Amino acid sequence: MGKVGKIEQLTPLISPKQGTVPRIRPIKVSWLEVATMAVEALWSNRLRTSLTMLGVIIGIASVIMVTSVGQGVQKATEQQIQALGTNVMLVLAGAARSGGISQGSGSATTLTWEDAQAIAKQVPAAEAVTAFLQRGGQVVYGEQNESTSILGVDLAYPDVKEIHPQEGQFFTQDDLNNAEPVVVLGSRVRDELFSSGQPAIGESVRIQAGRYRVIGVMESKGSVGGQDQDDRVYIPLTNMSSRIVGNNSLTGTAINGVWLKAQDPAQLEAAQFQVTNLLRVRHNIYPPTPDDFRISNQVDIINTFSSVVGLFTVLVSAIAGISLVVGGIGIANIMLVSVVERTREIGIRKAIGATNSAILSQFLTEAIIVSLLGGALGVSIGVGLAFAASQVFQFPFVVSLLSIAAGLSLALVVGLVAGVIPARNAARLDPIAALRSE
Repeated sequence: MGKVGKIEQLTPLISPKQGTVPRIRPIKVSWLEVATMAVEALWSNRLRTSLTMLGVIIGIASVIMVTSVGQGVQKATEQQIQALGTNVMLVLAGAARSGGISQGSGSATTLTWEDAQAIAKQVPAAEAVTAFLQRGGQVVYGEQNESTSILGVDLAYPDVKEIHPQEGQFFTQDDLNNAEPVVVLGSRVRDELFSSGQPAIGESVRIQAGRYRVIGVMESKGSVGGQDQDDRVYIPLTNMSSRIVGNNSLTGTAINGVWLKAQDPAQLEAAQFQVTNLLRVRHNIYPPTPDDFRISNQVDIINTFSSVVGLFTVLVSAIAGISLVVGGIGIANIMLVSVVERTREIGIRKAIGATNSAILSQFLTEAIIVSLLGGALGVSIGVGLAFAASQVFQFPFVVSLLSIAAGLSLALVVGLVAGVIPARNAARLDPIAALRSE
């Protein structure tokens, strides 16, 4: 395999003494010459070289693509959560149990609107507080019927959740006090119920057998955590409690939870401490009795999600790394076969003065070139696939220089490890035995 390259420039030196045996003094070649000979040897077997690189290409491309997609999804989710506010905290009622099975946080009647009002007044870290009561239900307009989430909220909800009407208005204090049958539609519900261009404001829709007048349409917020923020409608909390859910708490108006907005994310920890103590006092909870509520904040959600995505990315990258191992084994096998095929060539080179280090350098360089070239192609393909995925699935395109550097470094390591044994075997060949081989 390959042409016999010039490993050493040889200068014959004849000893001035008669009867002495002529000696050959090798002159070491440069790394550039070694690399040139390695490229010539690889080019002469282009098909085999390409197949050898395939494992490295697949491995590096997989690692780059998975890392990029993971970072892009994480970035998109963080942006969505931040759009809802990173300085907000959610207090959920306890979980009701049916047949020994928990119905999930917010299903029990352990929180009331009066609790929310107490939090707004007595928690210094709270800038704004809003209570909500949520149920699934049908919204009907004409022949259109949409299954959606119905939220009973108070006036502070738009400011706390940073979502405001893009058409019409939100309900007023009088609407809340009088439990008026008015509704503000989410943008997706509006699109499902009304044809394009048809005004929704002023129209009447049916919710749970009651007629509600549409007074506004909320701006679009998209999906967060798998929940469509636009697939919901908003009515006054008092109306929701009395006409749809029914006031099912002995101590006040039962709610599912409370959203609290702090002045900045740094205040969330203090707010959580203050809310916890206030609710324990109001609900007569003392150790070791467990709390009948649960608190979480957006920062915790972002950190938790980032951790999950990070672990998933590492796991999938590790699986993709198996391709690199396979690629390394492929390089080692091909280089071992190359040593066998080029035994006579190696014998000729050693016979005319090539040193063991020169032979070792050439074969090791060939393995490194194959690996680095495969790594570069893998990085390019991985970046291209990641970009295509970001365009198809609509998340930010993120490729860190660290991941590219890591991919090329892995390729270099694979080449070094895979090339050591074949290169050592070639360097240790006996020149006489090599010349006799066919």
